[in-house]
Amino acid sequence: MPSFAEIVRTRTALAPADVAWLQLLQADWQIIADLSFADLVLWLPDRDGAGFWAAAQMRPTTGPTAYVDDVVGTHVARGRRPMLDAAHDQARTVREGDPEWRDEVPVRMESIPVVRAGRVIGVIGRHTNLLGVRTPSRLELSYLQTAADLTQMIATGDFPATGQRSDHADSPRVGDGFVRVDADGRVSYASPNAQSVFRRLGWSGDLAGQALADVVRDLVPPRRRPDEETLSAVLGARAHRDVEIGTDGGDEVSLIVRSVPLRAQGRHIGGLILVRDVTDLRRRDRELVTKDATIREIHHRVKNNLQTVAALLRLQARRVDNEAATLALEEAVRRVGSIAIVHETLSQAVEETVAFDEIADRLGVMVTEVSAVTGRVRVRREGDFGVLSSAAANALAMVLTELLQNAVEHGYGEGTAPGSPDAPGEIVVRVDRTGGPLEVVVEDDGRGLPAGFDLDGSTNLGLSIVRTLVESELGGHLSVADRPGGGTRVVVAVSEVS
Repeated sequence: MPSFAEIVRTRTALAPADVAWLQLLQADWQIIADLSFADLVLWLPDRDGAGFWAAAQMRPTTGPTAYVDDVVGTHVARGRRPMLDAAHDQARTVREGDPEWRDEVPVRMESIPVVRAGRVIGVIGRHTNLLGVRTPSRLELSYLQTAADLTQMIATGDFPATGQRSDHADSPRVGDGFVRVDADGRVSYASPNAQSVFRRLGWSGDLAGQALADVVRDLVPPRRRPDEETLSAVLGARAHRDVEIGTDGGDEVSLIVRSVPLRAQGRHIGGLILVRDVTDLRRRDRELVTKDATIREIHHRVKNNLQTVAALLRLQARRVDNEAATLALEEAVRRVGSIAIVHETLSQAVEETVAFDEIADRLGVMVTEVSAVTGRVRVRREGDFGVLSSAAANALAMVLTELLQNAVEHGYGEGTAPGSPDAPGEIVVRVDRTGGPLEVVVEDDGRGLPAGFDLDGSTNLGLSIVRTLVESELGGHLSVADRPGGGTRVVVAVSEVS
C-alpha cells in the first residue's frame, strides 16, 4: 500500500503548504470519524486533473466501518463518482440521496471539500454504515451536530487549526469524555463519561449550564492548572490545544483536557471539549521514574565500589616487590576499571542501554596511559558501535580492554623492532554493524604474533578471558592472525548485542 507522502509526491501537484495543511487535518480527523460514526477517506486530485487518488483513510472507533478493505492508493476517474467531482469543482458539501450498497451493507455517502486559502485542495469522503441504525440518543445527536460543524469548517477553510499543537501522547478521544460548550463557555451537553471524569475531581452535580472554567477553578488548586488566560481560552473552547489539570492530596487526580473551537460563518459558536482521566497513567509514570532513578543509583554505587576496589589493588601493587605480582595486580586494575566505566555510563542513562563509542574511546586512553608506551602508541577507532545492552556492553568492555592491553604489551612493550624502542605505533579499532552481527577488528602495527602461535593452545590469561567472554557471554567467535604488512589482527564477531 503506498504511503500518503508517496501518493502526494508521485500522483499530485500539491504545493508544500497544501500538504502541510492536509497533514494537520489528518492529525485531528479521528475526532471527526468518531463523532460522525463514519469512515473518512481523503481524495486528492491527480496532477493531470483526470481523477482522484485515495491518499488516507480513517475508521471510527464509535461505530461499524463501511470498508472491510483499505482503499488507500485507489484511483477514481472523473465521472465515476459525481459527488467527488461536484465537491471539488463547486467547493460545496454534496450529500447523496440514496445509500450505496457495498458488500451487502448500505452506506450513506457524503463528499466534503477541503479548502485552504480559498482553494479546494482535496475532498473528504464520509461513508456511514447504515446497518443497525436506530433512533439516535441525545449523545449521538450531540456527536453528529458537532461533526457537522467541523465538516462545515473544513469546507470553509477554518479547520484544521494552525499554531500550537497537542504535546500529549495520551490526548483524549471522543469516547473518553465529550463536552459541548456554547459561545460563552457554558456546558450545553456532557456525555456520561465526561460527567464521571469530573466527579473524580469532586464535582457532584450536573455539568449542563455550568461555566466549565469556573468549575475547574473551584475544584483544581492553582498549581495544578494553567495560568488564567490559558485556562479561560481552553475551557471556553477559544484555543485549540491540550492542558493537564488535577487535584492534590491522598486521592490525587490527573486529567487531560483538549479543546477544539467551533466556528460558523466567521463567528465563534462554542466548542468541543474532550477530557480523559490519566490518573493511573501518571501514577505508573511516577513509578517508572522512581524505578529508573533507583537503577541509575545502583549503577552509580557499583561504579564507586569498583573504583574503590581498583584503588585498593593499585595500592597493593605498589607494596609488592615481585614484578610478576605487580603486573598481575595492574592488569586486574584495568579489568575492574573497564567495568566501572560501563556502570558509570549506565548511571547517567535513562534506558538500560549504552552508547558504546564513548566507552571504547575511554578504554583506549586508559590502556595507553597506564602502560610503558605512553605517548608512543595511540588508539584510533573507525566505525560506530552504536547502542548496546548493558550486559553486552560489560562483556565487550572487558574484551576490548584485554585486546588493547595485549596489543600494547606484546606489540610495543619492548619496541616494535630490535634497536628501535621509541618507534611510534597505532592500534586501530575497526567496527562494522552493517552486515547483521557486530564485527570488531583490532589491528596493530607492532611486533606481530610469535612464531608457531596457536589460539587453541595459548596459555595467555588475557586471551583466555577474551575467548570465554566472546563465546559464552556474547555468542560470538574470536580469531587471531598476522596483519598483512606486519602486526597482529584480531577479529571478534558478536551476535548478542541488543
